This record gives sequence, structure tokens and C-alpha cells, in this order.
Amino acid sequence: MDAVQGTLDELGTPLSDVTFVVFDLETTGGSPAEHQITEIGAVKVRAGEVLGEFSTLVDPGGPIPPFISVLTGITDSMVVAAPRIEAVLPSFLEFIQGTTLVAHNAGFDTRFVKAACAAHGYPPPANPVVDTVDLARRVLTRDETPNAKLGTLARFFRSPAEPCHRALQDARATVHVLHGLIERAGSFQVHTLEELKSFVRAPTPEQQRKRHLAESVPHSPGVYLFEDERGEVLYIGKSTNLRNRVRSYFTASETRPRIREMIGIAERVRHIVCATALEAEVRELRLIGGAKPRYNRRSRFPEKVVWLKLTQEPFPRLSIVRELKDDGAAYLGPFGSNRSADDARLALQEAVPLRQCTQPMTLRTRRAACVLLEMGRCGAPCEGRQSQAEYALHAETARRAMTLDATPVLAAVTARMERLSAEQRYEEASIERDRLAAFVRTAARMQRLSAITRIPQLIAASPAFDGGWDIHVVRYGRLAAAGVMPRGAHPVPFVESLAVRAETVLPGAGPIHAAGAEETECILRWLESPGVRLVEVDGDWALPIHGAARHKARIELAYRPLAAERSHSREGRPLR
Repeated sequence: MDAVQGTLDELGTPLSDVTFVVFDLETTGGSPAEHQITEIGAVKVRAGEVLGEFSTLVDPGGPIPPFISVLTGITDSMVVAAPRIEAVLPSFLEFIQGTTLVAHNAGFDTRFVKAACAAHGYPPPANPVVDTVDLARRVLTRDETPNAKLGTLARFFRSPAEPCHRALQDARATVHVLHGLIERAGSFQVHTLEELKSFVRAPTPEQQRKRHLAESVPHSPGVYLFEDERGEVLYIGKSTNLRNRVRSYFTASETRPRIREMIGIAERVRHIVCATALEAEVRELRLIGGAKPRYNRRSRFPEKVVWLKLTQEPFPRLSIVRELKDDGAAYLGPFGSNRSADDARLALQEAVPLRQCTQPMTLRTRRAACVLLEMGRCGAPCEGRQSQAEYALHAETARRAMTLDATPVLAAVTARMERLSAEQRYEEASIERDRLAAFVRTAARMQRLSAITRIPQLIAASPAFDGGWDIHVVRYGRLAAAGVMPRGAHPVPFVESLAVRAETVLPGAGPIHAAGAEETECILRWLESPGVRLVEVDGDWALPIHGAARHKARIELAYRPLAAERSHSREGRPLR
């Protein structure tokens, strides 16, 4: 049979014939809905030759946040005479017409361009887009580059243009990165634009070879476990549709390097069918905490949390502990690290003058006071200057702040922050802010969790997809049973039967005792979701009226500028 020459469409567009526009934006923040473009830089290249450049500052129509100015070097005075985006946009759209767009973490930049087009009546660009982050993850190994940040890749490919958070300079650096990546892709027989786009998202040979592992998995809610040839659990996940979720691991949509590595090791997929999505979520947490699979990042070590304890002794003090005991002490937590627990302790000690020494102290103890007495931070019960009754008032204030009312801590730390700010000691003020946040966030979380962990039994139901009801029995914050009541079934006997078959859960020590905090939070999210109805509550489910939750919004507001900075920063963006 004679060979048939392919058409130009079948062959694709050779990369040497593709005109790329490599572009970068600087903005006032990370959200196109809330922030504006301050600079556009773009370089048009074809076959390694620079055809033109586009660069302009843009007046964002408002002040540039100070931390953005520090990051980019773009100040209000620099953009005061710059054109607005509505004046710049037509020229930029003309510059990119008929080209393939390239950006580092392209989703960020293209979202801002699309938002600007939508705001000023232009259709969004339909140009093909190449993301150098995705391409780098496909052709480079971790031994070569530890991450896919623009600065890292520019150094690896020895770009003469060093990224500096200015649009044109970063675009020039991305041009050199693009050329280096295209050269690498050539070794994978990628020579056309079409091949390049499909190559970035193509499943690996291991993914293709192991698609059969999903064949025996049912279309049901549950938990799946990837195992190696020895039966070691590599990764645990959950889904409302096990078959579809497991199959997705063997397609081009799965691009996480660690997971692709895991697929190469996996030899079987075991599954556990669950009655409801909530049961699957809870089982996943319990299995991860027990098996500690190496490819799971979260929830592997629930036993490593720590607690802040107000000790039970004549003169109580604050201590960081790992174990909850049924000793009548007040606990605050859980904390993910000793550092965050210590931050919360320091915030509480700012409001309450508890002793900070670690030595045991009885009613008969007498020793010299430390410097805290001179600083007014301790009443020196060690010298007998403060009676047990007087000290007990401070201990009770600390107990209430931990469990009922965080207002004294908020007031004391806020006052200190204001004093430090007035003295222009901003770094110290930010440390106090972080300590206050550690206390308020954890107290709000614990009070929310302990409200349900005090309840011996709670039964609730939510509508199921087939007209039935998902019903769960919760005891002391632990999921004890899950079931699906069929449509038309009588609820009373079904609920009674489910409760009889539910796991026996006994009360324990501390505010969160029958299950891990993550499990109880999963249950609370479900209870608070639309359509859930309470069937039975044995006791009261209530939060303290003056609890820490009412202060949490104020705390989070203080962190919004930092979140915007992390989202905006080239080196701080998760994908860069």
C-alpha cells in the first residue's frame, strides 16, 4: 500500500512557526474581582527571535497597598499619570491577536485579562494558552529543580533576565524559560503546538498501563486505598462515586507529581463501600490516621496535636501537654504545634497574671520571686505576697477565657499592639497579633467542637438523591452509625434500629475525647449544610454567648492583606 502524506492540519503547526506572546501582569492583589492591574509586560517571539515588546504601567484607579509597592517597586506616584486599563486594553488585545499566549502560572494572568475585558465590553481572548509551570512539571525532575517558581527556572536555564516582580522583566525571563522547556520537550518528540498542548496534559505510560485497576471499583460512595505489591497502603481517598474517582487517577487530568509517582508503585486498589458521603469522609480520616500512607499529606498524625492546660494545683499555671486527663483541668486546643500553643499561652498570660515558673508549688512553698513581680506580671504567690484565694480569681479568669469568654485576652493584647504601633514597633506588634490569632482561632474552634462532644447522642437526617434520607447517629462528637432510609419507609423504626446498631461510645477526658477534631469538624459541616434536619438531641447543643467565635471575624480581617500579598507574589504563588 502506498504511503499517504498527511495534510498540514494533521501534521500540526511546527513550534518554529508559532508566534508566542509571553506576558506578565502586576496587580494590586490576587483577586480579579477585588484588585486591579498596575503593569503589563509582553514579549512577542517566533523561532527564538524577538519580534516586539509591549510594556506600560496602568493606573489602578486607587491606592496601591504598601506591601505590593514593596514587592514590585510600583508606587502610587509612578502610576498617577499612567493610562487606565480601558485605554491600554485595546492596544494589548491588538498586540496578542493571532498569537499563542504564554505565562508563568497562566491562570492568574489570564483571569485578570478576562475580567478586564468583561468590565469594558470586550470578548475574552480566544488565543491558545501555554503555562510554563505545567510544562516545567512535565519535563523537569525534582532532582533538577526543587520547584517550578519562575526564579528557580530562570536560574536553571541561565536566563540573562532575572525576575524582579516587574512585568516586562519577568516576561523576558519567561521567554528564556519557555525556550529551554521547548528544547527539553523535543526529546519527547514534541515538535508542534498541538503536540505541546496535549503533551502537558498527557497521562504517563504508567497511568495508561494501570487503568485496569479501576475496573472492579463500584459506582458507590466510599473509601479507596492504593496498595503496592506487598500490600502496603500508599494513598487513601474518598468519593461519592468510587469508580469515577479512581478512574480519574489514570487520566490526563491527574497531574500532581507525587500522585503520578504513587501510581507507578501501586499494584491494586482496595475499596470500602459506605452508606453515605459523610461516612466515607470519616472513614477516610480514621484510615489515614491509622495507616499513615506516605503519599497522603494531611491527617496522618492526629496523635501529634498538643493542648494548653490550666493545671489543677493550689496555684495553677499554663502547661503544654499531649495527653488529656480526667483531672478537672481546663484545656485549650488542639494545636498543630508547640509553637502555636505557646503563642496562645503568651496571649493569655498578657491578660491574666498567672505564674510562669514550672516548679511545683504548694501552700507551704516559699522562694524568692522572679523578675515578673517587678514587671507586674505575677503576684508572687511563691513569696506569700498573694493568697490562694486571690490567685484563684486569676485562675478562674483564665479558665473562662479558654472556655467561655475570650474578651479579656482580646482587650489586653489589642492594647499592647496599639502601644507598640504608637511607638512604631510594628514587627513586635505583628508578633502580638499572631499570638492573639492563635488563641482566638483555637478557642473558637474548641468551643464549637465541644458544643457537640458534650452531647451523648444526636441523630440527624438529610435528603438523599433518590428521595430517601441519609441518617447519622453521632455520640459525643463521633460518628457512631450511618444509613440510608429508603423512600417511603417509616422513619421511626428505621431510626430506632440504626441507633440500636450504632457504636457504643463512652465519654472521656477533655473537651474532645471520643473522636479526632477533624472527624467532629466533618460532622459539624454536614450538620450545618442545607437540608439537614435534627431527629433527636440528647441534651443541649449551644455555644457560649460571649465565646471566641464572635471575635474571629475581626482576627481574620487583620490577615486579609497578608493573604493578598501571598497570592500576588511571584515566589509566593503556590504554582510558581
